[in-house]
Amino acid sequence: MNEHGNEEPVFEFGVVIPRRVVQEKDESWDCASVLVKEFEKMGFIVERVVGIADEFIKLAAPLETLGRAAAELQIKKRTLIGMDLQFEVEEVEAFVKQPDGSVFSWCERFQCYCHLIYGIVNNSKSAKTLKFDGKEIHWEIGENLLQKLESENIVKQVFPLHDEKKRKKLLRSWALHWWDLTNQPIDEIYSYYGAKIAIYFAFLGMFTRWLLFPAACGLTLQLIDFGSLRLVVLPAFFIIVILWAIMFSQFWKRKNSALLARWPISSAVAADQGYKILGRKASSWQPPMELLKVFESDRAKEKEIFHRHEWLGRLMRFRNDAIIIFGIICLQLPFELAYAHLYEVLGSDLIKFGLTAVYLFAIQYITKIGGKVSVKLIMNENNENTEKRADSLVYKVFGLYFMQTYIGIFYHALLHRNFSTLRQVLIQRLLLSEVLENLLENSLPYLKYSYKKYRVRHKKNEKGEAREKFQFTSRVEKEYLKPSYSASIGEELEDGLFDDFLELALQFGMIMMFACAFPPAFAFAAVNNVMEIRTDALKLLAILRRPVPRAAATVGAWLNIFQFLILMSICTNCALLVWLYDEEGKWKIEPGLAAILIMEHVLLLIKFGFSRFVPEEPAWVRANRVKHTTQAQDICSKKLLRSISGGEKTLMEEKKLE
Repeated sequence: MNEHGNEEPVFEFGVVIPRRVVQEKDESWDCASVLVKEFEKMGFIVERVVGIADEFIKLAAPLETLGRAAAELQIKKRTLIGMDLQFEVEEVEAFVKQPDGSVFSWCERFQCYCHLIYGIVNNSKSAKTLKFDGKEIHWEIGENLLQKLESENIVKQVFPLHDEKKRKKLLRSWALHWWDLTNQPIDEIYSYYGAKIAIYFAFLGMFTRWLLFPAACGLTLQLIDFGSLRLVVLPAFFIIVILWAIMFSQFWKRKNSALLARWPISSAVAADQGYKILGRKASSWQPPMELLKVFESDRAKEKEIFHRHEWLGRLMRFRNDAIIIFGIICLQLPFELAYAHLYEVLGSDLIKFGLTAVYLFAIQYITKIGGKVSVKLIMNENNENTEKRADSLVYKVFGLYFMQTYIGIFYHALLHRNFSTLRQVLIQRLLLSEVLENLLENSLPYLKYSYKKYRVRHKKNEKGEAREKFQFTSRVEKEYLKPSYSASIGEELEDGLFDDFLELALQFGMIMMFACAFPPAFAFAAVNNVMEIRTDALKLLAILRRPVPRAAATVGAWLNIFQFLILMSICTNCALLVWLYDEEGKWKIEPGLAAILIMEHVLLLIKFGFSRFVPEEPAWVRANRVKHTTQAQDICSKKLLRSISGGEKTLMEEKKLE
């Protein structure tokens, strides 16, 4: 029986090796045969598949195998009394099951698979000689087999496989379920993809639902002519939008904590939001060896040395941030302002179109260069774990995109005060940019997949063999040819969620910071996000490989960016209202202008004070945590008292014997 409770094995990992020209007669020497035997010794269920250009080894792990690996990894899991305890196979019924009924989450199973796959070493007393396609490989004593075969280019890749039954179920209930608009099977997404992707779709769904209210207000403001009352209605709309954004960010925190309480995520996993990578664990920050040596030899200097090392690390991060900011101001800002100025002064639409094409081509390279520099700087920071490094990347790269996306709009809005050009630019960004981005992010992976299939067939046809013999019949080979879910910048630290969150943050900034200039923007964003939910789901289920899971259980740095954009929105919209109110540009302190300035300060106070009014956790989450803590303390204290009383009885018996 497998981990899901079914008799039929569920193959969740694939190992790719090239097809051989020379077949070894003796299987004890053959690399592929030895690898299969070693996998079977580790407790895997193994199936070999011969594809068109490669061979594939599919792996499935029964519950006993996963349980053994979990015990070796000392994975802590949520128990029925709410405590997180180290997993033991014999006490499996004491642990909380996943929403789909399985014992282990996808992230935990991924860790166990990696531990077992990359845990095969030569434990014999002598080195072994293996052969593959006429090539000899020496497997030394204590050497890792998978890493050895990867270094010899015999194992091309190890990657997670889709569960076809669950994938088709999610296609029906999620990706193709358009009439439900924002409703999604979040628990099933968590069970299949892990916490990080489920949190993203929960955030996207809640954000889209909340968008419906300002979208209705914005459309009303656009369709009804308020005449002279428009200068009163616009500030009211602005106040409503800011209050809406503040409430959304606070209520999302409540939603996030409720989801974490509902899912059996270990507190250790939530605290160390690490990101498992095939073949190795993403390294958390560790103190340098010289500090540990000093700590062991002279404990008196422990605090001083660690204090110094901590602040040196903070100064290094500050230095890196300063480098990025300096680069944005000195290199990217002049480029963006030059483009915005030329777009303003040029009269020909054809020349404007050509200028925009050159700009878009050049800005992609500038952003990629900035991203690469950011990654190199981050690698030298002493961040606690990979999620902290990913957050650092988010802040740095968002600065590049913030300048790229908004500086031209600021130029039109605040310097030239060209309201018609501002609305035109906003419509172009919201309609053309988002639609084109949706088309590209879904069509490009499919084109890459089709091109890979064509290349495989073309190579076979070059050998003079008939085309009809080479149809992709095996699912594992099709999945191998699909693109991975990777980030466009910093794929060493982030996956495809980086681009999805970035797109959402830039959209939020666009509709919030210029809400008074173009109120219907919220309606465009709502429609786009309804489509985004289904197209992103379709992309994950049908176009891309199954992503590597991430244990992080919050949106991380992106929530701070949303908070920053709310603050920016208060300032930019007040500036727009001042501009509309003071048409002559005399900037007199009249009642209307004074009211706008007072309103700005009041909204800033509300922004910082609302978190005190709405708690970040629902009452039932706090009550459950207190209940579980009390139960755990009662059980621990009873066991401690029994051990103490048992020890005293033993001492009394020993004294009587004496």
